[in-house]
Amino acid sequence: MTVTGIETNDLEVLISHIRHISGFDFSGYSRPSLLRRVSRYMTKHAVDFTELLGGLSEGGSVVYDFIQELTVNYTEMFRDVDFFLRVRGTIFPYLESYPTLRIWTAGCASGEEPYSVGILLKEAGLYDRSFIYATDISNRVLNTGREGIFNMNKMRGFSENYLLSGGTHSLSDYYRVLYGKAVMIPELRKNIVFSIHDLTGDGVFNEFHLIFCRNVLIYFTLEQRRQVFLNLYKSLAIFGFLCIGKRESFKNSGIEEHFKIIDSKLNIYQKIS
Repeated sequence: MTVTGIETNDLEVLISHIRHISGFDFSGYSRPSLLRRVSRYMTKHAVDFTELLGGLSEGGSVVYDFIQELTVNYTEMFRDVDFFLRVRGTIFPYLESYPTLRIWTAGCASGEEPYSVGILLKEAGLYDRSFIYATDISNRVLNTGREGIFNMNKMRGFSENYLLSGGTHSLSDYYRVLYGKAVMIPELRKNIVFSIHDLTGDGVFNEFHLIFCRNVLIYFTLEQRRQVFLNLYKSLAIFGFLCIGKRESFKNSGIEEHFKIIDSKLNIYQKIS
């Protein structure tokens, strides 16, 4: 066994097994990232590789839970405050002229990013003519987003991010405390739609003015990233904006010539053709 608790060859067997029993294809995922996630799952559930395969073969909730755990991404509200400052100062002033705005937060996990975007739109006076589509492959984390309920300990950290990203009020204006939890207010939730979408398998489903696909592409292989980039390009209106994570690369995406660089450090681009 490797230090991750699973051999690389075993991982290929696992990928094929999951595809056969569920139809979900992990083949486009980065192997080092997938090895770490499978290892964490095995440690958490105290199973070895043989037991893992056996449990998955039984189907049902075991397969569902396995896929859910492997596809959940870390997230927080107003992650990368300099990025959200740029969105406030550069992108939103450009979008003010549009009568309606369609915004997509792809790989949104439990909803911290779409709620962050919603708050920015509120403070820019754009929320009421905006529709935010928040998607992820994991329905379990999407349910958290739909409920809009977050741990109060996390909200304290989010409050600092909010202020550093140019917040003009208090983050507490956007949630109510109920039974020790933070519940996002209905006025912030009404224009946010949470739905399942697989970036590696599903196609274009709308034409957006702004797409956030941040800290998701790092888990995919180069070939898979190129396919995702193509779908993002097709999903973006002309002169719309595409935002990817700071650690992610736009090079070799296959769509570079169709975009103008707005901020190379923060990975913000505008579609020009």
